Amino acid sequence: MKRFRRHGHESQRDKHKQDLYQFNKTVEHGFPHQPSALGFSPSLELLAIGTRSGAIKLYGTPGVEFMGLHDENAAVTQVHFLPNQVGMVTLLDDNSLHMWTLRAHNGMSELLEIGRFTLSGPPGAPPSVTRVTAVLAHSSGELLMLGTEGGHVFVVEVPGFKELEENNISVENVQNRIPEDYVGRRNLECVEALHENPLNPRQVLIGYSRGLMVLWDLDRQRPIQHFLCTQQLESVWWMEDGVNILSSHSDGSYCQWTVTGEDPQTEPEKQETPYGAFPCKAISKIIQLPSKQGPPFLIFSGGMPRASYGDRHCISVIHSKFHEALDFTSRIIDYFSVMVPLHAFFCEPSALVVLVEEELVVVDLQSEGWPVIQTPYLVPLHCSAITCSHHVSSIPLKLWERVQAAGAQQTTHYSRKPWPIIGGQNLSPDPPQRDLLLTGHEDGTVRFWDASGVCLYPMYKLSTAGVFLTDADPNDNMNQGSEGEWPPFRKVGCFDPYSDDPRLGIQKIHLCKYSGYLTVAGTAGQILILELNDEGAEQMVEATVVDLLQGQEGFRWKGQARLDVREEPVLFPPGFQPFALVQCQPPAVITAIALHSEWKLVAFGTSHGFGFYDYHQKNNIMVKCTLSPSDQVAMEGPLSRVKSIKKSLRQSFRRIRRSRVSMRKHHTTNAAKVHIAEALHEMELAPVQRKIEARSSDDSFTGLVRTLYFADTFVSDSSHSTPSLWAGTNGGAVFAYVLRVPSLERRAEDPVVAHAAKEIQLMHRAPVVGLVVLDGKGTPLPEPLEVAHDLARSPEMHGSHHLLVVSEEQFKLFTLPKVSSKSKLKLTAVDGSRVRRVGVAWFGSRTDEQLESSLVVLTNQGELHVISLPSIKMMVRYPCIRKDDVSGIASCVFTKYGQGFYLMSPSEFERFSLSTRWVVEPRCLVEAPLQMRPKNPSSPVHRDQPDGVPTEHRCVCVCSCVIVQDPLFLSCCQGLTKVSLN
Repeated sequence: MKRFRRHGHESQRDKHKQDLYQFNKTVEHGFPHQPSALGFSPSLELLAIGTRSGAIKLYGTPGVEFMGLHDENAAVTQVHFLPNQVGMVTLLDDNSLHMWTLRAHNGMSELLEIGRFTLSGPPGAPPSVTRVTAVLAHSSGELLMLGTEGGHVFVVEVPGFKELEENNISVENVQNRIPEDYVGRRNLECVEALHENPLNPRQVLIGYSRGLMVLWDLDRQRPIQHFLCTQQLESVWWMEDGVNILSSHSDGSYCQWTVTGEDPQTEPEKQETPYGAFPCKAISKIIQLPSKQGPPFLIFSGGMPRASYGDRHCISVIHSKFHEALDFTSRIIDYFSVMVPLHAFFCEPSALVVLVEEELVVVDLQSEGWPVIQTPYLVPLHCSAITCSHHVSSIPLKLWERVQAAGAQQTTHYSRKPWPIIGGQNLSPDPPQRDLLLTGHEDGTVRFWDASGVCLYPMYKLSTAGVFLTDADPNDNMNQGSEGEWPPFRKVGCFDPYSDDPRLGIQKIHLCKYSGYLTVAGTAGQILILELNDEGAEQMVEATVVDLLQGQEGFRWKGQARLDVREEPVLFPPGFQPFALVQCQPPAVITAIALHSEWKLVAFGTSHGFGFYDYHQKNNIMVKCTLSPSDQVAMEGPLSRVKSIKKSLRQSFRRIRRSRVSMRKHHTTNAAKVHIAEALHEMELAPVQRKIEARSSDDSFTGLVRTLYFADTFVSDSSHSTPSLWAGTNGGAVFAYVLRVPSLERRAEDPVVAHAAKEIQLMHRAPVVGLVVLDGKGTPLPEPLEVAHDLARSPEMHGSHHLLVVSEEQFKLFTLPKVSSKSKLKLTAVDGSRVRRVGVAWFGSRTDEQLESSLVVLTNQGELHVISLPSIKMMVRYPCIRKDDVSGIASCVFTKYGQGFYLMSPSEFERFSLSTRWVVEPRCLVEAPLQMRPKNPSSPVHRDQPDGVPTEHRCVCVCSCVIVQDPLFLSCCQGLTKVSLN
C-alpha cells in the first residue's frame, strides 16, 4: 500500500523551519591573520588592512566594518584609497591591481570589487619591466602612477584601468636627462617611491632604489631637478611647505634636501644617522610632521645599531627634547599619522597608527608620555595563545557594571583620548542584551570580552599566575628600558606569545552570572574558585589536594609536576579573586567542569576520574576513579614529553631574544627546529573521518571524563526529586550520583553527602559529549539560580523526566528514574560524522515571542545540526567549518540564543548565527565626501594627498603662491584644477 505525503503538514513544517532557523556567518572578531598591507583614507576616515590570504578589511568608527576577498590566492602588498572617493585600489603579489568600491544597497554600503588590471609590457620584455613596486593615487582621483622594478613609471586612468601611454615615464627618458657627472649613468634599479608635491599636484618626485630622486613635471613631461644620493634609497617624505624633502637610506641615515630648481643637487642640506656611529640597519620609512610647540615630530622605523639591536622592531619618535624608540614584539608592516586642525592652514599630529604583524597599536602624540589608545576593534585576542572559550548570555546589569569597573582600573595606563578613526555611520541597532565571551590563555589569564555587538571589546583581564610559584625569570623584563639607555626603548603593545609556565594554561571556564562565582581549571589539574570583589584584598588561597587514583597500585605518573602554591598571602586587585583551590593528583589536564552556585558545588574531571568539591565548606566530597587497567597511556601522561619540549623551546626562544651574538643564535635556532620536529612526530591529530564502529574496551583513555552535569531530578524514585551529578566518559559510560545538600540554615555545618545511584554503559562505547535532563514538558532544566531571579519558569516536576545522552555517534533519550531507553537518533554510520560540540539553544521567530529549545550540534565534518527537543528529530543542517580545520572545530562555542564562535585563525573568531531573530552583524553606511565641504573643527583631519600611501596625507591643499611666494611654483595656479580646504 502506497504512503501519501501530507503536503499541508510538510509545507507547514518547512515554513516553521524558515521562521526559526537561518544560517549566516555574520562578523569576524579579532586581528586579521598575517596582515601584509595598510591603507588609510583621510576623506572617508577609513582604515584598510590587506592580508597574505588575499582578504581586505575596512574599519571606521566602532561598528563600521567591511570585508572583501580577492579571487586570487595571493597576498595583498599595497592598499591605496582614491582621494575624495569611496574607492580603493589593491596590489597583489601576483602583480594584479584590483578596484574596489563601497556601493549603497538597501540603505547600507557593501564592499564590491569592480575591476582588475595587470600591466602588459612590450613583446619580449622581461617581467621586471611591468612588475609594480610603487603606486601613487593622484590627488585628482583620476590617475594611478605605477613605478616598476625595471625603473619605468606607467600612468593609468581609473576606475577604468586605461593605460595612458603618452604620459608614461620610461627609464630611458630619465637616464637621458641625468647630468653627465652622475657616475657612469649607472642602472637606476626599481622605483622605490612616488610622491606628489603637497602644494602642486602636477609635480611628482620619483625615487629610485639606487639613490637617484627626480622631480618630474607632469605637464611638460620633463625633470625639474635631480637629487643624487650616495646610499640606497628606502623611503621619501615631502614636507608641508613643498620645498623640503626627507630621504631615508639603507645605512640607517636620513637626508634633507631643498627644492631650488638648480640642477643637480649632489649634497643634502642635512645628513644624520640617529643611532650611529656603528653600522645601523636601514630606515625603512620616515615622516616629519609640524607641531605648534616648536620643532616638528620626526618619526622613522628601523635604523637600529645592527650588531646590538638589529632584531628589534622599532619606530622612533623625536620631538623637541623627547625621544623614544617604540619597541614592538612583532614585525612592523606600516604606519601613518592622524592629524587634527589647529586653524584653517595648520594641523598637527594627534596619533600614530602602527600595524605590526600581530596587532594594531595607536599612540597618542598629544598627551604627556605618548600613551597608547585602547582600540575598539582589532584587539589581539591571541596576545597569549587561546586555549579555551566560554560564552555567557544576558549578563545582569549589576554584574556587568562591576566587571566593567574592575577592568577600568586596569586600563589607567591607556590614553583617555577618543578613538581617532571615525569614518562611516554605524546603523546597527543597540544590542538587545549584554553578552560576555571569556577566553582562557596559555599564560594562565582569562580575558573578558564584551560580545554584545559587532566589536569584540576587552573589558577585564584576570591572571591566575599570582597564586602559584612559576618559572618566571624576574630579569627577563623587556617592558621598560633603564634610565639613560641608548636607544631609549619603550615596549608597546600587548602581544606576548611567551608563557612562563605552560602548566598555567586555562582549559575550562564556568561563570555563574547570577552569583558572580567563577571557576577556572588548568593544564596541571588545578581548579580555582573565584568571587567578584570590588576592592583589592591580600589573602591566602587554601589548596585541597584530591587523589583521583584513590590509592590504586601499579600506576606511575610520568607527566608534569603539580604547580607549587604560594605559602604567603597574595595581594589581589579588584575583580575576581580566588578563595579556594583544588589540585588533582595526578596533575593531568582538566577535561570537564561544572559549577552549581546554588548548592555551592564544583565538579571536575580528568583522564583519571572525577570528583566534586564543596567550596562553601572548602572540602572535597567524593572522588571516582574511572581508569581501566588498559589505560596505561593515561597514567604515563603522553603529552608530558611534548610539554617539556614546548618548555625547552620557550626557554630557547627567550635566550634568542636576550642573545646578541649571531653564532649562539644560529645554534639555538637549529636546536629548536630539531625539538619541533620531534614534538610534531609524537603528537597525534584527531582523524577527520572514520567509519563508525563498535569500540573495544581496551581503547586508551576510556576513563577520560568528557562532560559533567548537575540536575535536580528523579534518580531514586518517581515521587521525590533530588540533587544529582551526572558524569560521561570517553568509554561511553554515564555515572549518576545522588546528593544530599543541607538546608540553607544548616549549610555551613552539615556536610554534603553523595552516593552512587546509576550507571549506564552505551553499547558502542562511543564517547559521551553531552548530558541534558528534560522536565515533564520536555524542556531542559533551567540554570542554577535562574528561577530564583525570575528569568525562567520553574521546571515541570509532575510529569516524567528524561535524560538525553549525546555521544559522538547518536542521541539517546532515557526515562527517569528507571533509565529505560525511549528513543534515539543516529547521526550517521557511513561518512564518519561525529559530534564534536553540543549545546542547548533557544529559537524564536521575528514575529512570535514564543521560544523553542533545541539542541545545536557541530560535527567533525564542520556541519551544524539543529535537533528538536524532546522529539530529537533533525530539523536543519548547514555546512559551517572546513572539515580539515581541526582547530576551528575544536574551538567552537555556542551561545544560548543560536549563535556561535570558532577560531578561523589563531587571532580571529568567526561569528555565526543559526537564528532568524538574533543576528549580530555590521550594518553601516559610508557616503562619498563632498568637495569643498568644511570640516567640523573638532574632528580629526588628515593630509589630503593622496589617500593611498598613509604617509602622504596632508591637512590642506591650496595654491602654493598663497602660502609660499616662490617663482618656481607660480605655474601651479594654472595647473591646479581642484582646491580642497578640509
